Amino acid sequence: MQEAREGHRVAKEPRREPASLVGGYVVPFALIHVGAMAALLRGVSVLGVLLFLAVFMLQGFGITAGYHRYFAHRSFKTSRGFQFVLAVLGTLAVQKGVLWWTAHHRRHHRCADAEGDPHSPRDGVVWSHMGWFLSAQAEATDPAAIGDLTGFPELVWLDRNFVTPPLLLAVGLSAAFGWTGLLWGFCLGTTAAWHLTYAVNSLGHRRGSRRYDTADDSRNSFALALFTFGEGWHNNHHRFPSSSRQGLLWWEIDWTYYALRGLLLSGLVWDLVEPPVSSRNASH
Repeated sequence: MQEAREGHRVAKEPRREPASLVGGYVVPFALIHVGAMAALLRGVSVLGVLLFLAVFMLQGFGITAGYHRYFAHRSFKTSRGFQFVLAVLGTLAVQKGVLWWTAHHRRHHRCADAEGDPHSPRDGVVWSHMGWFLSAQAEATDPAAIGDLTGFPELVWLDRNFVTPPLLLAVGLSAAFGWTGLLWGFCLGTTAAWHLTYAVNSLGHRRGSRRYDTADDSRNSFALALFTFGEGWHNNHHRFPSSSRQGLLWWEIDWTYYALRGLLLSGLVWDLVEPPVSSRNASH
């Protein structure tokens, strides 16, 4: 058991039975990785790269703006219709259902790097990166954590049928672009989105700088933020979790926040939660 530094809570090594380490998500997870490797073996094409980027960006926005900043943290408001659109976009990233994802992320913030955190690197970097996600221990959803969402039957339905949107995406890409659409678009795009999301859980609590002395190990990383649509400003996020903006200084690139500002101008979202003005002072 690793002792937390001063001001931290103590993180206890979770007791995991061997049978609980393999959940029902392992097989599709492995198959999509095989498809990603097959894409690279087939060789690079302009169409393949364009499809990869399109799927990766669509899934990335669905996770960062939808699952994370909207559903998990309620960092802005939107209509019920666009709320469902955000839920569908997040579901396309093949990271399970919107209620499941929200419940686990809220638990992470309640217990960050302490006992009860579902994916702290203190329990092992591989576990925090993807082991927890594949574990049978993580398959249940805590209804007490998502009481603000369970009143929407369309979200409950989507959470129960989270396989449907990505399956339709895979079939659609295959029908339109053949093997290139399936392997380069869906499999490689999904695999990249997976591991960059997981890197926020693992590297985001291990590598980088700390502007704020939060009660966890969260870090800021320019490189991670650049490829995770702004999620790499993780220490900023743990200091101001409800903020729609995670890159606080002018040079802290936050692609998701820029997109939300564009949606604000269009009227699709409103009431973006902003961090205190003092947080954007470089003297911190």
